[in-house]
Amino acid sequence: MEQVQSLELEASSSPSLQDFMKLLKGKTDSQRLAGLLLVTKFCDKNDQHTILNVYHALGSTFLHRLLLTGMGRGGVGGDNSNREAYLRLSVTVLASFARVSQVAATDEMVSKIPLILEVISNESDSSFREECYEFLFLVSAAREDGIITLYDSGGVNVLASQMATLPDGSHVMELAMKLVQLIVSKLPAGKVHVDHPSELSNMVVAIAKQFALLQDALKFDALYLLSNILSSSYSGPVHAVLQSMTCGEWSTCIRVGIMDVLQNRVAPAEKLQALVLAECAMSIAGKEWLIGSTILPFAHNSFPDNRCILLVLESSRVEIAVILNELAYLKYEASKRLPPNAEIFLVKLRNLGVAFSLVEMIIKLISKFGENEESNSTCILTESTLTKIIGGLNETIGAVLEYLHDAKDHGDRKGNDLLASVRIVGSYLAEAPSACEEKIKELLGYMLCVEGEDESSSPFQSISFLLPVLCQITMDKDGCEIFVSAGAFRAVVGCLISLIDSSHSKIDSSTIFLACDTILNLLLKREEVQFSLDNLCYVELLQALSRWTEDTIDTSVIMMASSICSLILDTTCEEALLRHPKFKPDNLIALSQLLKRSLVTCGQELTSDDTNTNTNTEADLYQIVSSGYSSWAERFPHVKLVVEGGANFVRQS
Repeated sequence: MEQVQSLELEASSSPSLQDFMKLLKGKTDSQRLAGLLLVTKFCDKNDQHTILNVYHALGSTFLHRLLLTGMGRGGVGGDNSNREAYLRLSVTVLASFARVSQVAATDEMVSKIPLILEVISNESDSSFREECYEFLFLVSAAREDGIITLYDSGGVNVLASQMATLPDGSHVMELAMKLVQLIVSKLPAGKVHVDHPSELSNMVVAIAKQFALLQDALKFDALYLLSNILSSSYSGPVHAVLQSMTCGEWSTCIRVGIMDVLQNRVAPAEKLQALVLAECAMSIAGKEWLIGSTILPFAHNSFPDNRCILLVLESSRVEIAVILNELAYLKYEASKRLPPNAEIFLVKLRNLGVAFSLVEMIIKLISKFGENEESNSTCILTESTLTKIIGGLNETIGAVLEYLHDAKDHGDRKGNDLLASVRIVGSYLAEAPSACEEKIKELLGYMLCVEGEDESSSPFQSISFLLPVLCQITMDKDGCEIFVSAGAFRAVVGCLISLIDSSHSKIDSSTIFLACDTILNLLLKREEVQFSLDNLCYVELLQALSRWTEDTIDTSVIMMASSICSLILDTTCEEALLRHPKFKPDNLIALSQLLKRSLVTCGQELTSDDTNTNTNTEADLYQIVSSGYSSWAERFPHVKLVVEGGANFVRQS
């Protein structure tokens, strides 16, 4: 250490540039050390011209040896007691060189990345840690393979282990976050998410803390970085690790940070990014994240517990109104002069999807709490809070319905924007069927006709989205009249047939039952609303229901299908049915077998005192089938023969 101190004394007077160069090009290590000390003391770190001259004068060999000596691996002059001083000096000089972009991009600088990572790992509490991070960032960003070298040298592991120890809001934390951003954005899509989900999750925890605590530009850097990591299509493994963490402090940090952004005057882009992050948080922590705690042990805040859900809803409502207005202008006004810019349209559509997703989660959250009166949400979602939420939802759905009305007036019924609008309307009306009643009467028929861009591969999506509300409104006469006047029966039948015949394994059986319940509701009130069945429609429905039950032993499926068939048969006769060109004798065989199974086999099970599997619903369906059979059996002699006689049906020539 005495050698370094003596060199510092020699360099105490202000030297000239020529003095620098003479020492740097000296023949002894002592001369070069003195030259480096002069550089660190008297050179302006922003004077890139001088730094470049120093770099060329010094050469690569001496600085490399100095770094290795500081790491305890080699020898420059002096004894081992100078090691820390040598290490500090070499790192400081390397960081200075890296500020010159053409130097940072050299092979020599890139080759130092593994060594600097080792220094960070071994000297985590050193005073020159900031210079280490600065060097890593500048060199990794200087050329494409720089970030690859950082990654291959274990940079992710080092960052994951170190970030939690960096001072909050410090420059070194900012540099660490920039390195994470480089790794995530420059490497092949999803590589870090797949290779290092645990390490990336630890980084998320550290960055989330900065997002909650800071009130400067770094807060928004944290916001964008968290959004990039968590909204990636490859983020599933990271989500899984975060879900498994016993401490959910990261989610509280994100909640507090989002509330800060949404309640303050910030640019629209930042508010949108906060909504993106909120959607990510809920996909990891569940819908209840919206009403979680806002208390952090290391921060002072006074947010009420209901503040987050109200802010997210209000911000989503505003975002939806703005985007829908912009989309309407692009589609119906600007397009008169020029066709809409596809890229701009897709960006707006993606942003609309985020806002719609948040609103839909809020709807489901409210629905869940409505079903569970004893939920812990009682103290959070007070009557006053619920009133505000419902008011916000009504305004949001009103804006969406206006957009759909505008599209209807322009003869526009195809587009993912329209399909998404129908979905959000359907989600809300499923929980509040009487909301916006007049607008729904006017638009129901149109909404049933809306198609997405990929309708050929996924047909009847709009109808599927509306099934929950259609099932509810058909439970009374007025709703049935709205249903019939909108032409919804044929639409729902078409949807049901498509669902039954679909080969997609992803189809939820509950959607099929919703369609069946809706049809059943109307058929039970058919005479009351004076509804006449379309021949082709009911023939295709009878055929589909027979196919649905061919290979099943599920009593609920058999009873649901047979109850609808029984109500349809009550409107016609066997002779008329067989006269229909699309209804074949084989269809009557299948129909007869279905009704026999429901009346005989299932009937015995449902009326047995020994079984514990009976349900009120299936018993009610059996009652519909049996009472209907008593009414129409004489008009269907071949069906009666199969049901009562057990004989095989004889084909008619």
